[in-house]
Amino acid sequence: MKIFVCIKQVPGTSQVEIDESTGVLKRDGTAAKINPYDLYAMETALRLRERCGGTVTAVTMGPPQAEKMMKEAYMMGADEAYVFTDRTFAGADVLATAYTLAQGIVSIGDYDIIICGKQTTDGDTAQVGPAMAEYLQIPCAAWVNEIGSITEKEIAVGQDFVNVRQKAKLKLPCLITVEKEIYTPRLPSYRLKAATSERKVHMVTFADFKDQDRTHYGLKGSATSVERIFPPASHDGQMFLDGSAAETAEQLAEVFVKEKYI
Repeated sequence: MKIFVCIKQVPGTSQVEIDESTGVLKRDGTAAKINPYDLYAMETALRLRERCGGTVTAVTMGPPQAEKMMKEAYMMGADEAYVFTDRTFAGADVLATAYTLAQGIVSIGDYDIIICGKQTTDGDTAQVGPAMAEYLQIPCAAWVNEIGSITEKEIAVGQDFVNVRQKAKLKLPCLITVEKEIYTPRLPSYRLKAATSERKVHMVTFADFKDQDRTHYGLKGSATSVERIFPPASHDGQMFLDGSAAETAEQLAEVFVKEKYI
């Protein structure tokens, strides 16, 4: 089975800077880490390989510095790792990101299943995975928290929709996005770090893509634009209210009015 897992490099801190002209995060020089939700996607991919055999290929879209993160994917057990990197991809919104990832995977080769984390901590849209499936015209199941039976033609999954849980079967090839409850991610292995230290992380650029229309990528290919974005204000102060429930409720209401919260 040919398994692809999408991972993303996200800021490792809440103290980030915003480019006021484009409304996107300034990632240069910012501490980065693997998106936490993607660790569950990676673990799911590795578990599927253990059950069915095959290969796990990790892919990401980002700057060349993402190579370090992809080395971590090798340390967790990935067979191959690719970074889709090009200035043409910069500033992409959800749709342009999904299109770039889809085109990048197609440029690598065939696949049976693509696995994504539920969402990213720097965007929280939870839309990239389903949008990729739409571009690739393959079945998609989101919020997957259980993997059932697997055959050469289909996979059974369980989905958690908060108030409703359901079982579904998808024909292969397909794409799933997974919840954090699905498996406990394994830690990077020192043994694998040593064994894969010389393994190459493949860099894929716009020139390697089949679709050479630059208006489909990056800012030019984005259907949406950010009107305004800003980091949340940091507050260190605390306030303690004394009295009965009725008295503290009245005091709290006065604070809300004074601070113009209501």
